[in-house]
Amino acid sequence: MTRPDALSADTIVPFLAEIFARRGAEEYLGEPVTISEHMRQCAELAEREGAGDELIAAALLHDIGHFTHEFPADAAAQDVDTRHEAAGARVVARFFPTLVTDCVRYHVDAKRYLCATDPDYAAKLSDASVHSLKLQGGPMSDEEVAAFEKTPHLDAILKVRIWDDIGKDPDHAAPAFAHYAPVLRRVVRTHRL
Repeated sequence: MTRPDALSADTIVPFLAEIFARRGAEEYLGEPVTISEHMRQCAELAEREGAGDELIAAALLHDIGHFTHEFPADAAAQDVDTRHEAAGARVVARFFPTLVTDCVRYHVDAKRYLCATDPDYAAKLSDASVHSLKLQGGPMSDEEVAAFEKTPHLDAILKVRIWDDIGKDPDHAAPAFAHYAPVLRRVVRTHRL
């Protein structure tokens, strides 16, 4: 496997495809779908809503850090926050536009934000998401909310978060990674120009 620091714009999409193929069948932290199925369902939700390529790429890659962080697979069960959002942002930042990177980097903060600002949101979280919320710092404070509301691409980040919460249907098979590879290639190519 290629090291993330040795990747190029020409090798990032094959690298991501290999990760999805090799690790995609792993359990998704107690959710009823695999991590790959979850990420592909999120991308499909973006696609169905008519999102552009960058937002579809962000939805697909928002949890890529689960595959690239340095913690054991059972870290959440050990009450360890893997900071997968930071690990994922490090992988995509060199090759994808800021919107994609921000959606990856801030999708956990978006959950914390929504828990603090929407009284109904927290009640809809899965048990696994409630557990990870505790590890990730819980709902934001008023000061954190005010600061987060100034984040560029906030609307896109919140959309990815909502798809993140929905994309956990064990009875639905989303399109394979190969369906999204052309989208990723277009986004990388456009970003290089």
